[in-house]
Amino acid sequence: MAEKNETTHTLLDRELIVYRRERSNIWQCRFKVDGIWQRASTKERDLKKAKTKANELRIEAEIRKRSNLPVITRKFRDVAKLAVERMEHEIRSGNGKVSYADYIRVIEEYLITALGKRSITNIDYTALDELDAKRIEQMGKAPSQSTMLTHNAALNRVFDEAVIRNFLTEANRPKLEAKGKASDRRPAFDMAEIRALVGSFDEWIERARNAKSKEMRTLLRDYVDVLLDTGARPGEELLNLKWKQIKFVMKPITIKTGVIDNTDDGHEEITLSNLNRSLELTISGKTGTRTIVAMLRTVKALERIAKRNYEIDDDITEPFKQLIVPKNNDYVFRTRDKEKPTSFQKMFESFLEEHSLLYDTKTEQKRVFYSLRHTYATLALTHDKVPIHTLAKQMGTSVLMIEKHYSHLKVIQAIEQLRGEETRRLIEAGGVIDDAYVSKRVAKKKTDKRTS
Repeated sequence: MAEKNETTHTLLDRELIVYRRERSNIWQCRFKVDGIWQRASTKERDLKKAKTKANELRIEAEIRKRSNLPVITRKFRDVAKLAVERMEHEIRSGNGKVSYADYIRVIEEYLITALGKRSITNIDYTALDELDAKRIEQMGKAPSQSTMLTHNAALNRVFDEAVIRNFLTEANRPKLEAKGKASDRRPAFDMAEIRALVGSFDEWIERARNAKSKEMRTLLRDYVDVLLDTGARPGEELLNLKWKQIKFVMKPITIKTGVIDNTDDGHEEITLSNLNRSLELTISGKTGTRTIVAMLRTVKALERIAKRNYEIDDDITEPFKQLIVPKNNDYVFRTRDKEKPTSFQKMFESFLEEHSLLYDTKTEQKRVFYSLRHTYATLALTHDKVPIHTLAKQMGTSVLMIEKHYSHLKVIQAIEQLRGEETRRLIEAGGVIDDAYVSKRVAKKKTDKRTS
C-alpha cells in the first residue's frame, strides 16, 4: 500500500501551519499575528526548507507588527478583489449601499487597470499621479470633482480592506484629495425652448421611417414628458419602473368662475371641476428607493402607453385600474412587445439637433437627458417656489447639492420679493419729514428768520 502523501503539517499548535494546495508543488503557510491568521507562500518545494521559511515569515511578521508596519504585503489587484467581494456580499445580504455598484465599477474599470500590479504598500503619490494620468486617458477628459469623490471613495474601500486584513496600517495609508475639475453650470432649457421641445414631437413622430421607429419615438416623447414633470434621474429610475409601483391619486376641486346671462332667472353661476389627477411613483436609483410625485403631464403620458400597449382606455377617474395591481410585474417604459429602449440617448440627441435645441446658448454645453432634470429643478425654484427641502426629497438628492448647483438662481427665485411693491408704495406715499432730518441749512435759515 502506497504511503499517504501528507499536505498539511502543524509546526506550532494553532499558531503556524505549512500546507500544500492541490496540483501545486509549492508549500504555503498560515500563521497568527495578534490573533489574526495570515497566509503567505514559502516559495519552497522542499518541505524542510518550507518549514524553516514559514517560521522566518512568522517572526518577520511579528517584528513588522511591533514596528507598526503591515504584517505581510499583497498586490493591489488582490486586495481590490477582496474589497469587491465584501461589497457584493453586503449587497446580497441587504446591507449594501446603493453607491457600492459605482465603487465596484470604478475598482474594476480604473483602479485595477492602473494600480493592479503594485504592492498595496507601494501606492505612493507617484502611483496616484500615474492613476490620474491613466484615468484622464481612459475618460478622454479631466474628471469632475464629483467623479473624483466617487473614485476616491472606491479607492478608500480597497485601503479599508487592506487595513482590516493587516496588509496596510493607518500610519502608511495614502491620503486622497479630490482635485477634479470644478463642475460647470449644468445646461437646462428655458421656457421658450421647452415649448419648442414638447411642441415639436407630434410632427417628428409622424415623419418616422417605419412603424418600429414611430413606436420608439412615441415612447421617447412619453419618457421626456415624465422627466420634465418629475425631475427623476434619467435611466434606471424610470426605465425600471413597474406598473405595480404606481399609485393613482385624484382630489377633485371646484372652481367658480363667474355668472352668465340666463333667460329664465337672469343669471347663472359657472363652475368648473378640476379632477386634480396625479401619481405617486416608487422608484429606485442612485440614492435608494423613494416615492416621488408626478402630475397631470405624467398621467397623460402613462395613459398613452396604456392605450398603445394594452388597448386600455379606462374611465378618466380610474385610468390605470387594470394595470396598477400587485401581481403586474410589467415595466412601464416598454414597447408593445415589452422591448426595453436602448437607443433613447442617441434618438434624443438627433431630435434636439434637428430642432436647434442641442446646445445651451448660455453654457455652450451639449444637452442630454439630465438637462431635463436640471430644467425641472430650475423651474421648481424660479416659477413654482418649491421649498428647497421638498425639492431635494423629490429629486433624491441633498439640500447641499441643490444649493451647490442652483445657487445662481437665488436672485431669480426671489424676484417677486425683490420687486418691493409694498416698500415702494410706502416710500412714494410722501408725508411730513421729521425735524431731525431737515437740512441744517434750511433749519438755520428758519431760525435766523425768526430771530430777525
